[in-house]
Amino acid sequence: MNEELPSPQTALRLLSEVGCSKRVIAHCKAVSALAVKFVEACEKKGLDVDVNLVEVGALLHDIGRSKTHGVDHAVVGVEIAKSLNLPESIVSIIERHIGGGISSDEAKELGLPVKDYFPVTLEEKLVAYADKLIEGSRVVPIERTIEQFSRKLGEHHPAIDRIISLHEELSPLIGDVNDDSDGA
Repeated sequence: MNEELPSPQTALRLLSEVGCSKRVIAHCKAVSALAVKFVEACEKKGLDVDVNLVEVGALLHDIGRSKTHGVDHAVVGVEIAKSLNLPESIVSIIERHIGGGISSDEAKELGLPVKDYFPVTLEEKLVAYADKLIEGSRVVPIERTIEQFSRKLGEHHPAIDRIISLHEELSPLIGDVNDDSDGA
């Protein structure tokens, strides 16, 4: 699985070249920075995480927003990533970062290719989770994200439970993202 990942600089260049706005690029940079912090926290707990994959995957997760801001931006992003010959590990991060994941039934309802869009690897989960905690380019509490998804999708939408599950799974590994102390 030793795929050749683009450098962070190349990833940023690709975002510009495909037409992502400065706002989308700023968001991607913020998601990447937070996801890398998550990796560092995981590594302190002895977990083996591919920091380069997380950093570059997070930078490219919203590449599809160069063409659409709908939920289909992940599917469009996959098409763009494949056309750029990006590694499959990056393609998977792009495809699986939406919501807390989307089931094949929900994909069908949304008009997406029918398949599951759940983050599977730790790297995919870290990027998806970091994305849920960045609004624009600043970190927000998970409660705000849940509140916004509830408002948009309805209080009992399955996506909300998946976001909460992602939070519950990753919190013990990464600690409190809103705690700016250095653990001292």
